[in-house]
Amino acid sequence: MSSISDVGAEKPIGEKSAAELVHDLTEQFSHLARTEVRLAVREVQDKAKHAGKGAASIGLAGVLAGYGVAVVLAAVVLLLALVLPAWAAALIVGAVLLLAAGIAALVARKQFRQGAPMPSEAVESAKEDIQVVKEAVRR
Repeated sequence: MSSISDVGAEKPIGEKSAAELVHDLTEQFSHLARTEVRLAVREVQDKAKHAGKGAASIGLAGVLAGYGVAVVLAAVVLLLALVLPAWAAALIVGAVLLLAAGIAALVARKQFRQGAPMPSEAVESAKEDIQVVKEAVRR
């Protein structure tokens, strides 16, 4: 790969015409632009590689946390089984989990209903702006 100083360096600058100098300038600019693009692509690839590794690590952490929660829940069932029959302890823990899941679903539904997909305030403001412009054009 040639360096930018090598592009168009066959004659000394003092011996070149204006057209040759402009040609050399455009070649050097093109070479510089291609080099910058290659550098940017390498940088983006490197950052994407690190982001991929980070996403995989987060995924692994989530799976391990899920297993950890399952073990803790099993421990709660076993603890309750000391004072209740095992089936009753498992039933109680399962019912509490289903109740918590139901509450979380209700909260999520409420949040989804409050966060409409269209930005209603911005749409109304834009409609008002359009109306003002239409009235100004009529005058």
